[in-house]
Amino acid sequence: MNSLASGLTHLSGWVAYAVIAALVFGETAVFIGFVLPGEIAVVIGGFLASRGHLSLPVLIVIVVFAAIAGPFVGYEIGRRAGDRLFGVRPLRRVQGGVEKARAVLRQRGGAAVLAGRFIAVVRALMPAAAGAARVRFRTFTVYNVLGGLIWGIGYCLVGYLAGSAYAVVASRVGAGLAVAIGAIVVLLIAAWAYRRYRGASRREPG
Repeated sequence: MNSLASGLTHLSGWVAYAVIAALVFGETAVFIGFVLPGEIAVVIGGFLASRGHLSLPVLIVIVVFAAIAGPFVGYEIGRRAGDRLFGVRPLRRVQGGVEKARAVLRQRGGAAVLAGRFIAVVRALMPAAAGAARVRFRTFTVYNVLGGLIWGIGYCLVGYLAGSAYAVVASRVGAGLAVAIGAIVVLLIAAWAYRRYRGASRREPG
């Protein structure tokens, strides 16, 4: 995961937009959030925007669109497959995440779609779980759009602000040290998200 995150930092232009959009979309549409949580790609995209490699407004539009579109696909997959979806081998390995998604849906209903947006493993599973649980499409749409806007804009700005802080450090202490600090920050973000993903996948709902 760290090597993939590092590779993202070397992209620019429409290639970077496409890769980030694919990761954000695929996280909830085809469950690749188990490999790389989408927030890492978005934070790195914000960082690249702060360095002038990407346009922040364009990045936000693309990320928000992908963050809203992906769950609609996941919802439809869950609606068509029902509980059979969670019996496939890849998802059996993250049963804790599946049960947590179901538990949150039972407790909070449609609002769980919004709450689950901010938990890596649950975010990948929530749309399909909502479809399988027959959450009303209108309810799902409202919370999915709201969550996509908050999540997409928020993480883009987190990355952008981190990059702006990097620029300040570079002007004060020199580019070499700033690069080292920036690399450490990216690795820490990747490690934090990975530990959160592993912890969420191992914990059973209380």
